Amino acid sequence: MSEVPGLDTVIAANDTPHIPQPYAELGMAKDEYERVREILDRRPTASELAIYSVMWSEHCSYKSSKVHLSQFGEKAPDNDALLVGMGENAGVVDVGDGRAVTFKIESHNSPSFVEPHQGAATGVGGIVRDILTMGARPVAVMDALRFGPLEADDTKRVLPGVVSGISFYGNCLGLPNIGGEIGFGAGYLGNPLVNALCVGVMRHEDIKLAQAPGPGNKVVLFGSSTGPDGIGGASVLASANFDEESHTKRPSVQVGDPFMEKLLIECSLELYAKDMVVGIQDLGAAGISCATTELAAGGTGGMNVQLDKVPLRDHRLTPEEILMSESQERMMAIVEPAKMADFLAICDKWGVLADEIGEVTDVTPEEAERGGRLVMTWHGETIVDMPPRTASDEGPVYRRPYARPESQDALQADDAAKLPRPQGDPELREQLLRVLGSPGVGDPTWITQQYDSYVRGDTVVSTPHDSGMIRISDDSDRGVALATDGHGRFTRLDPYAGTRLAYAEAYRNVSVTGARPLAVTNCLNFGSPEDPGVMWQFAESTRGLADACQQLGTPVTGGNVSFYNQTGDVPINPTPVIGVLGVIDDVNRRLRSGFDSEGSRVFLLGETRPEFSGSAWADVIHEHLGGLPPKVDLAAEAALGEVLATAAERGLAAAAHDLSDGGLGVALAESALRGGKGLRVELDGDAFTELFSESGARAIVAVEPGQEEEFVALAGEHGVPVTQIGTVGGDSLTVTHPGGVVEIALTDLRTSYEAAIPAVMNGV
Repeated sequence: MSEVPGLDTVIAANDTPHIPQPYAELGMAKDEYERVREILDRRPTASELAIYSVMWSEHCSYKSSKVHLSQFGEKAPDNDALLVGMGENAGVVDVGDGRAVTFKIESHNSPSFVEPHQGAATGVGGIVRDILTMGARPVAVMDALRFGPLEADDTKRVLPGVVSGISFYGNCLGLPNIGGEIGFGAGYLGNPLVNALCVGVMRHEDIKLAQAPGPGNKVVLFGSSTGPDGIGGASVLASANFDEESHTKRPSVQVGDPFMEKLLIECSLELYAKDMVVGIQDLGAAGISCATTELAAGGTGGMNVQLDKVPLRDHRLTPEEILMSESQERMMAIVEPAKMADFLAICDKWGVLADEIGEVTDVTPEEAERGGRLVMTWHGETIVDMPPRTASDEGPVYRRPYARPESQDALQADDAAKLPRPQGDPELREQLLRVLGSPGVGDPTWITQQYDSYVRGDTVVSTPHDSGMIRISDDSDRGVALATDGHGRFTRLDPYAGTRLAYAEAYRNVSVTGARPLAVTNCLNFGSPEDPGVMWQFAESTRGLADACQQLGTPVTGGNVSFYNQTGDVPINPTPVIGVLGVIDDVNRRLRSGFDSEGSRVFLLGETRPEFSGSAWADVIHEHLGGLPPKVDLAAEAALGEVLATAAERGLAAAAHDLSDGGLGVALAESALRGGKGLRVELDGDAFTELFSESGARAIVAVEPGQEEEFVALAGEHGVPVTQIGTVGGDSLTVTHPGGVVEIALTDLRTSYEAAIPAVMNGV
């Protein structure tokens, strides 16, 4: 038996097979616990139970989503640009000239509800380390946010904290925040979505992987010391249904230190540059449990760890608490013995704590067949002896039952076409201003002004334009554009079509900058997987995204699933947030969304149909959700994208803006406000349909006089409908239509557009 009082060792586990263990409190089902006993052929020690509980949690193992996520691989399009796909910390794509870009989006929803500032801050820190772990320098971040109604008391608590957390961490790291999106809705009250994206740049030869090759190589933990913050975060917070008191669960939320992360970034990049590591993994969800099992599983399958060598901030921590801690700003490296002195010297130079805590081991054929062997000791006593692959790669896989909800037919039959339309030009004007000034459509500057969007000097396009764009190096004009989009209302109406529409909008947002879409990441935010209706939404959503990516040749490089976003038995609207990355050869030819060139001609690209269900107009004016979302035409999206990219390359377009929330009316207003110029527009059809429809595959483009003929010919070559609808100039948005004229001064547009968020949040 153990000589350490109260310590649960492997020997003790063998000698006390029937001792009760708190598996349920750790989020494990009874059959999962029994399977662990089968794997080990005994009861697990407390430390082994800790490892399995967090590694088999929904957040880490994807046990309810794996069967559906597999489509992203099965339907993956042939794409030579994909260098690293799903399965690593982040995907990597080739962007030319020997350079590569890695990007990924992840959720930190539950921690951000419990403790908004730290939850959001550590969400940024975690996604930045995912990018760093791939061998890249992180160069920019983005965020996609959803909150309850703006006026709600809890929104006033959560929103300012989330924004301050994102700005604090990102600004301290010196990373520009180049874009994202924000939305509001009743379903997100108590269930905010905080999805953080990071992008990094590297050369092909710089790619690092999470693996522990080479028996005899050292296991080194470096970065911050380990404390009690975040214990159980992955297995508890991310798998919990929240109630009104849940925001008191602060001990489960990690605490971030961006200044240490900045040192960790620079230290890691120097270690990479000097070839000091053969494998690397960050410590995020599941902490040391995840890093050790995944590194061991990705290498020879063997590792010995002396857990008592882990540097602690709190020496009262038990071994299982150390294993479950999600303390931030930590990395684990595999280092050759001959390079250990240099490795430690570099860490010391940057003021980064580094400790050798173990060694890579070889395994016998029998051990390899069982999934390798991970051994951990505590003051000489063996507390873990398990096959690491069984925790990292061979967790439970659930085929959750799913069924189309009986209410779906009635929901889809409740079409927005029945809603009262504006009668006359004064009402048309008033409703356009209301939609333009609504919280989810209006100006997000109250939020984005708290972020530094241009630090580092490589930002080319940023908020409020349709996507963010950065130059990837000082010696090249090549750049990448990124956009995120998610539309919970459309996805609620039809999960398959709604997800395709979210993908199409992100694809279009990248295209209107002049970049060509290349790859996809995603953050899939849904309610409880134990609800068959939610699982039906999830199954349809993943099928929709996989089919869309296959059709347009943009592989899914990785992402995140966030389940249990609900209060009691009421889930959020399904909100898959889709991130699209595109490449532009010359950032000097990029397009912005502000129409600021006097006399430019305004063209509408695409086809407008009477599609209002799930629209901003239906939501803002009538608080209505029902019907079918707009038609999805991905071939039309691809053709539109090619017209926009070619127009940018040839210098045919002065500016461009996609049509999405609010339709043409909002797009015209935004382009006028961003360019500081009025627009004179003439519409031939029904003004209401033309202004408020949210049909996809559409954009407005400003074309300089003398280039109209070539631009129209270009659109015709690709089969994209094109109509000249107006001219840039004046100090108002003037829309002439067969029934009359709607005129709104730029000052009135700006007053409405900018008012919503400051009116509520100033002084909170």
